[in-house]
Amino acid sequence: VVENEIQARIDNIFSNLERLEILSSKEPPNKRQNAKLRVDQLKYDVQHLQTALRNFQHRRYLREQQERQREELLARTFTTNDSATTIPMDETLQYNESLQSAHRGMDELIGSGTNILQGLRDQRVTLKGTHKKILDVANMLGLSNTVMRLIEKRAFQDKFLMLGGMAVTCVIMFLVVQYLT
Repeated sequence: VVENEIQARIDNIFSNLERLEILSSKEPPNKRQNAKLRVDQLKYDVQHLQTALRNFQHRRYLREQQERQREELLARTFTTNDSATTIPMDETLQYNESLQSAHRGMDELIGSGTNILQGLRDQRVTLKGTHKKILDVANMLGLSNTVMRLIEKRAFQDKFLMLGGMAVTCVIMFLVVQYLT
């Protein structure tokens, strides 16, 4: 009853603090900050009171619970061969089987991860070899491109030599025909 009355008074104080906060916002600007500071301090103090009340209630509840358990324990009559002395093995066995299956699952998962990692390593080696072969072919193609450029340059030069030779031959034939006839 006393706790409920204290809680009701704390709630009443909170509602009054809300009204005070509204009123403090209507104060003149030079007093407003001081009024808000005082209201905040009061709120802080009331929150501490409420926390203390909750702690007290919690301790009282724990004390009552311990007393109830103590009374139950003292009121209980023990017999030599009570049927409640059995050990629940089925639950323990199920728990153990669950742990074993989880252990096997983790082993399988680790094995699968190891196999995947080994596969990735093998692929890396294969890709490195392929990369090296591609670089060798590219280098060979680079040499072939150089040779092709030289051949094209030589063909271009040969074309000019042939055209020049034909022009010289035509001039010589023209001169021979002009001077000998």
